[in-house]
Amino acid sequence: MRLHRLAAVLAALALAAAPATAALGGERNDRRVPLGRQVLPASDGWAAAAPGTTGGSAASKENVFVVHDRAGLIAALGGDNATNKNNSTPKIIYVSGTINGFEGPDGSLLTCDDLADPEYDFAAYLATYDPAVWGRVAPSGPLEQARVRSVQNQTRQTQINVGPNTTIIGLRGAKLTGLTLMLDGANNTIVRNLTFTDAHDCFPAWSPTDGATGSWNSQFDMMSVRRSTNVWVDHNSFSDGDNPDSAQPIYFGRPYQVHDGALDITHTSDLVTVSYNRFSHHDKTMLIGSTDNPASGDPGRLRVTLHHNVFDTVLQRLPRVRFGQVDIYNNLYRVPSPDGFSYAWGVGVQSAIYAENNFFVLGAGVAPDTVIHDWGGTVITERGTWVRAGRGLARPANLLAAYNAVNDPDLGADAGWSPVLRHGSVLPTWAVPLVVDLLAGAGKIHI
Repeated sequence: MRLHRLAAVLAALALAAAPATAALGGERNDRRVPLGRQVLPASDGWAAAAPGTTGGSAASKENVFVVHDRAGLIAALGGDNATNKNNSTPKIIYVSGTINGFEGPDGSLLTCDDLADPEYDFAAYLATYDPAVWGRVAPSGPLEQARVRSVQNQTRQTQINVGPNTTIIGLRGAKLTGLTLMLDGANNTIVRNLTFTDAHDCFPAWSPTDGATGSWNSQFDMMSVRRSTNVWVDHNSFSDGDNPDSAQPIYFGRPYQVHDGALDITHTSDLVTVSYNRFSHHDKTMLIGSTDNPASGDPGRLRVTLHHNVFDTVLQRLPRVRFGQVDIYNNLYRVPSPDGFSYAWGVGVQSAIYAENNFFVLGAGVAPDTVIHDWGGTVITERGTWVRAGRGLARPANLLAAYNAVNDPDLGADAGWSPVLRHGSVLPTWAVPLVVDLLAGAGKIHI
């Protein structure tokens, strides 16, 4: 039996690490093909749906770049950050070293004070909008308007706009910090092998009606996919780095949260594959769909595949889903403590999650019934889940049954569809920790 399991693990590792046949022309994603010219393998999740995802693989030699700083990245994306989102020229961009979104024109780092509107004063903001003084209504007036202008200043500085037909690849050790990689209308885009850290908001908004006691909310994700079709996000690492929300002060009785999503997929985006990424030490990790309103255009879209990703010490939205048919398989989840943990799978309005062969490591006090949360949805298909709780042995588990046992109304067990776009065999669940922990994240693919 042990030999049988060892053979299965080795076979699973070989399958996961093997060169993949590309989506077009039979070209192989192996060492003979430069990383920047590799395309999404055939059938590899929703992003493989017609016409497939090839990114900038067709770029001419003149449109292959190695960039080392913010200015170089913007130049490679088209030259003008304000209009780069419309640059559809095929392009391959290799990132070398660390690029900081706060880099000024002379290469020195700007501060939040440098981006603040002259009329913005945080101490005055706290004094003015303290609920004990202002009440439980949304901030308005000159100070709030100054905060909004400050956010606009930061958006122009730290949001890096990406256009269609683009491949962005990290060379060894490449990092994007203090910025949002914005794919808005960036059809046919590939982002691989990058470490994303600390896309912090200098000017969070106080939302007094968000929840029973209000919340501080931030605008900037590490990566945001909006109005984009055929996107492949592969072998990246996402975290808050050395600036965790847990280290922020408390204002108005609520944590001063300076981070939003790690990777959000919203605003009618469609056909996205998220594979072999590592998400760690973050709160609001992945939002799929940004509104409950069916008139948004989201119904029939937001089709996303998540496979072979690690979610380690992240607190919610793993993912939270609205509308989309979302395939979640062979992912590894580590929840070491109930402190701060909200849920993993958010079942939102008209969502259709199909979760298969995922592995959960739940620390002491983390109840299995908290893994699923109902955000207005009705169904989730769950198959082949394993859980290792506390110091116990890993064993098969039914997280939907655990949720339904303590919540009313029950969620249904049939999401109404079955995935067909999967590259290779689905790993047996017991092998997921071995394979995924070894292969997921930046720095795990051949450069």
